[in-house]
Amino acid sequence: MATIRERNGSYQIRVYAGRDVTGKQIEKVKTWKPEPTLNPKQIEKALDDIVYEFEKEVQTGGAIDGKIRFCEFANKWLEANSTHHSLSYRQRANQLLVRINEAIGHISLEKLQPHHIMDLNKNLSEPGIKKNSKRAKTDKLTGIMKERKLTKVALATMAGLGASTLKPACRGETISIETAEKISKALGIELKRLFTIVGENQTLSEKTVLHHHRLVSSILQSAVYWQVLKENVAKRVKPPKVNYKEAEYLDDNDAQNLVGCLGKEPIKWRAPVLLLLYSGMRRGELCGLQWDDIDFKNSLIHIKRASQYLGEGIGSFIKETKTASSKRVLKMPLYIFDVLQEYKNWQDVERLKVGDRQIDNGRLFTGENGNPICPDSINGFLIRLIEENNLPHFTPHSLRHTNISLMIAAGVPLQNVCARAGHANMITTSKQYAHVIRIVDEMASDAIGDILNPRNANKKIAQNRAII
Repeated sequence: MATIRERNGSYQIRVYAGRDVTGKQIEKVKTWKPEPTLNPKQIEKALDDIVYEFEKEVQTGGAIDGKIRFCEFANKWLEANSTHHSLSYRQRANQLLVRINEAIGHISLEKLQPHHIMDLNKNLSEPGIKKNSKRAKTDKLTGIMKERKLTKVALATMAGLGASTLKPACRGETISIETAEKISKALGIELKRLFTIVGENQTLSEKTVLHHHRLVSSILQSAVYWQVLKENVAKRVKPPKVNYKEAEYLDDNDAQNLVGCLGKEPIKWRAPVLLLLYSGMRRGELCGLQWDDIDFKNSLIHIKRASQYLGEGIGSFIKETKTASSKRVLKMPLYIFDVLQEYKNWQDVERLKVGDRQIDNGRLFTGENGNPICPDSINGFLIRLIEENNLPHFTPHSLRHTNISLMIAAGVPLQNVCARAGHANMITTSKQYAHVIRIVDEMASDAIGDILNPRNANKKIAQNRAII
């Protein structure tokens, strides 16, 4: 039997659920606040329904049935898998569920139909669905700062920002609207006069729409496993189509040009970028490296872990590599170890400058105080490098594609390429680099054609006769 107590417009419902092993009575409590628009009669009816459902839930030990709303079940699903899913997956799932719940979160599982999923996928593909896509950029900021004799530190303090947050704006890169508003307010200039707003009415990528669909399907499949539903209606909907693009990579000339440009850069940035290019490792694997992973004697690098950075106060953390096969040992050219030794010497000097404030965690690439480097800082450096040297656009992941493409073009067996890349199998390698493999196959075809061409064969016979 439930007891109900009204307090300050809210209703506290208490239901007793037996006793624990010590004999103490177990009490379950739920609070409900009615909408202001409900009259007393409506409140009484709604309260009866809520008490009935709450008593039923307590009596059945919290059993779930098909009447549960999708948003409520999604929360239970996240909680049940909190130890199974990685931190990054949980954060990403929560981000996707914001849009999903807006569309179908209010629908009970038993009433969810394929057309609801189809409407969701269609809506996600429409322009303007991407929230927080608006960004701001300007090429006027550095000029204004010079006129007013403001340093980056001074302006950052005035705007209530960190100096590192201000740097992208000074370089003319896109920044968040919130950051742009703070800078404009600090300078006393209207936002639209100082900044250009970009990215309005952006659409989600095809891959992101597919990720939404897969998440809905995973949640509903768990409802089937837990015997809440008989079938997963998302499986009756064709998944959104994704037109996979060829991997972006630099050709051999651009790669050589990049190496030349890096020769003029500080070792702080030269070392990580060269290591990405020469090893083909992922950015997270690079940031997860420790000095114990570097075998100078045998010219080997051991990839054992990855590092990831997440916002919302989480920061950098160590995680497992993408797959089990991603844990690997790479033989590297001696040149790279010369670069790493130069970097280590520089790092030791920098640590002496910091003194007791230095955090010694054995990491290879760190910030000034020894904390793990933020992976996005590498992207920021590459943006500047590309602009100053008129290089073709590329990202840290493009360097991985470049490394793998160059190995394939050089005739390295696909099995060896797969192992060095840390792919789970050669199917992954051949699928992602089909374009490069096709070019190499055409070269092989031309080569065998030249060897077996009857005209070339007759010329060779004639030459041999002439020699005899």
